[in-house]
Amino acid sequence: MSTQKIAFIGAGNMAAALIGGLIADGTPPGDILASDPSAERLTALAGSGIRTLDSNTAAAGQADVLVLAVKPQLLKAVCVELADTVQQHRPLVISIAAGVRTSELADWLGGDVALIRTMPNTPAMIQCGATVLFAGPGVNAGQRDAAEHVLRAVGLTRWVEDEGLLDAATALSGSGPAYYFLFMEAMEAAAVELGLPADTAHLLTLQTALGAARMAMESSDSPAILRQKVTSPGGTTEQALKTFEDGGLRDLVERALTAARDRSKELSRILGQD
Repeated sequence: MSTQKIAFIGAGNMAAALIGGLIADGTPPGDILASDPSAERLTALAGSGIRTLDSNTAAAGQADVLVLAVKPQLLKAVCVELADTVQQHRPLVISIAAGVRTSELADWLGGDVALIRTMPNTPAMIQCGATVLFAGPGVNAGQRDAAEHVLRAVGLTRWVEDEGLLDAATALSGSGPAYYFLFMEAMEAAAVELGLPADTAHLLTLQTALGAARMAMESSDSPAILRQKVTSPGGTTEQALKTFEDGGLRDLVERALTAARDRSKELSRILGQD
């Protein structure tokens, strides 16, 4: 995979995370290119040894794998700009832009393009991401491997065979970090109300979240089984969980994810309009 040239169109936070992950994973910096209108962003990336350009078409013309890492509302203009170059050089195109479907991307790029659409989440910026991928028509096994090479550099990857499921993935893992931040925020505030110093409440909340996540990741038990194992009958944990259940936590979570999924679908329709 290291013989392939990987070009990033856009050099924002997610592109920088992917580039850093690729280099840490052993990809030679000289095999990575990035273009961006911001000289400041390019200067920051140049320190890693990659090649930087201020021309999208120049970067795309050298790419075996072309990663579209621009804001969704800018994607159409960027694709139209790159269409002739993509048609001539035929790279694998990977989009990490939320909401824009492969059918629109293919149209904007001139048609008959090997396209993979992905949904990484923000923990990718610390190489702890969760990315869902969907391959458009005509993407071969080698190109799937190339996409995984890029995205696995910042965390785990999972494929879906129905593009519509990316909306569900957006609701779960794409938006999911914010759900946990909200829950941690609420736990901290409640602990302070119970009398703990703010700094102690903060550190205990973070370490508890980290410990629970690591236990879940490293255990073969489901979250339900783990919950049962740490819940003593008649104890404090049981009382807290009963309060959550009585308050309709499960229904609230389902409604929240459904709302996020529906908004993802709505944004896809908006972004796909001319």
